[in-house]
Amino acid sequence: MTRFSLWQPLLDFLFPPHCPLCHAYVETRGSWCPACLKRAGGVHQLVLPAPLKGIVRSAWALGVYRGGLRSLVHDLKYRRRRSALPYIDTYLCHVQQDVHLPPDLEAAVPVPLHAARERERGFNQVEAIFDRFLTARNLPSERLLRRQSATRPLYALQPHERRRVLQHAFVPEPGAAIAGRHLLLLDDILTTGTTMAACARVLHEAGAASVDVLVFASDFGRLNCR
Repeated sequence: MTRFSLWQPLLDFLFPPHCPLCHAYVETRGSWCPACLKRAGGVHQLVLPAPLKGIVRSAWALGVYRGGLRSLVHDLKYRRRRSALPYIDTYLCHVQQDVHLPPDLEAAVPVPLHAARERERGFNQVEAIFDRFLTARNLPSERLLRRQSATRPLYALQPHERRRVLQHAFVPEPGAAIAGRHLLLLDDILTTGTTMAACARVLHEAGAASVDVLVFASDFGRLNCR
């Protein structure tokens, strides 16, 4: 099943599909031109940011947080444009075979939004981004964490301010099955690693056997590329 509607042929005629990066015309909506798809960065393991060291086993990004991927995240996250999802699906399908995660993973855990923010946005963008990716890997997505306090936007804050704001922001969902499990923590982007560290710490305190991190895009340092 795709994200396209029955009206898609008409929409394609009225508004021809284009590459999300260079805006060249492409055959179908959701497609990229080959050159831009190649420039999107590819799957890479991240050097662990300081907040994540000793808390997670590994951290991976599916692309680089710039250009087309950055625009798609902003369209989905800040402008609520679900039209970004077909392009995200195409990109994730393209890199799927390059993703080599630990084989013992039992569930994926999306970083949660505060309930009020999710009602306002209408969806959790992390779940939307990874929906088909996880289905293809037969890895269930489980809401094991809850964001108990609404925090202001973090992008303008210094690392020490982010740590203070997020110190008690996340808690386990009541009755969440965390203890003894190998979990994959998901987010849309990774910059300083502060949000992921706050979530990973809660999972560990609840008894998780291990936590690995996967993000859609990051501009943090690469450990290696595949």
